[in-house]
Amino acid sequence: MAKLVFESWSFNEHGDEIEAVLLNKFSLKIPLEEFSFLSELKVQEGALLFKKMSEEQAEHKVNFLLASHLSELKNKRTGNKAVYFYPGCGIPLIGNVAWGIVYRDSSLIELKPQTSCNLNCIYCSVGEGIHSQKTDFVIDKDYLLEEFDKLLDFIGEPVEAHIGVQGEPFLYADLLPLINELNSRKKVQVVSLDTNGTILTKRMIDELSLNQKLRLNMSLNAMNQEIAEKLAGTGYNLQHVLENIRYAATKIKLLIAPLYVPGYNEEEMPRIIEFVKSLKLTNRPFIGIQNFLQYSSGRHPAKQAAWEQFRQKTKEWAVESGINIDLKPEDFGIRKTKPLPKPFKEGEIIKARVVCEDRFSCARVAVAKGRNISINPCHSKTGAEVKVEITRDKHNIFTGKVVK
Repeated sequence: MAKLVFESWSFNEHGDEIEAVLLNKFSLKIPLEEFSFLSELKVQEGALLFKKMSEEQAEHKVNFLLASHLSELKNKRTGNKAVYFYPGCGIPLIGNVAWGIVYRDSSLIELKPQTSCNLNCIYCSVGEGIHSQKTDFVIDKDYLLEEFDKLLDFIGEPVEAHIGVQGEPFLYADLLPLINELNSRKKVQVVSLDTNGTILTKRMIDELSLNQKLRLNMSLNAMNQEIAEKLAGTGYNLQHVLENIRYAATKIKLLIAPLYVPGYNEEEMPRIIEFVKSLKLTNRPFIGIQNFLQYSSGRHPAKQAAWEQFRQKTKEWAVESGINIDLKPEDFGIRKTKPLPKPFKEGEIIKARVVCEDRFSCARVAVAKGRNISINPCHSKTGAEVKVEITRDKHNIFTGKVVK
């Protein structure tokens, strides 16, 4: 009897279908009849058991079935379409701003293993959240690390690995193992992580505290429950978040990152600052107030404060509190590093192969010369070859438009 246990996949039987669950958050369904040629099948505690078949044979055939149905993968919570990248998929991880690896030729490397969020913040710069209808992306941990290591070797100097996803990173089932792996890299000086803190537990914080290089960047936008919930755009347990922050303050390096949204939480800023001071954090920096910015793909609950106005407010808050609040890249030791060669530049016309839908249904992801390119608008089918004019190449993020 062959027993198949996958690291990333688990299985459930539902009538005449087998549900394949990826990383606890995504799933696809395969008709039971498609398993008929695999001899007698039994689903047991998430594993697949086959009679009269070797494990090698069974694994090969199940992998084939999974690959043939991957286009049907969905986010279990929202029902949104999802795309999975794994070792050998042939899709490069550098090129997109929403997922994969973003390298802006600096010592801060952004890692984005997954999209999606459990909140629906009214100020979200990318319009992410529980009501979002965008395509979700999830990347196999080992594939992400494999490509990250290649970039580390290229850069050749210490870096900060920053997990800053379009959403909430703790929705990624392999987040803790990913952090552990990053912490073990000699060339990684700091592992930083942006989180809203709502999913955290004390047990998770205890596990995270074993990583000496880790810093949590926790968002906290109000000390008032009503205001905090209004900004979150959905139910929000402020006391749970505050308790997590207090507990994490005794275990892990913290940076509290409030977002100033005009007309919503200006009066909350001094209260947040006093709360942060009460934590008696010793790492620097430990608080940085951000300015709400209006992006075309984001939500606009307010008009963006002019930078001069924002700078004036942060100066006032700094004087009142005696704390540096308006942080800059140099406060984190971020510096320029070896630039990554670009295989194509803005204005260049190239041929690329469409590999999947992008975050918006009107756009597609294509690949060429070891990079991925976001093409909008584009309605070509997966596998199609298209002629593309590169419209952006800044920060190794590539976008394009189809040309005839």
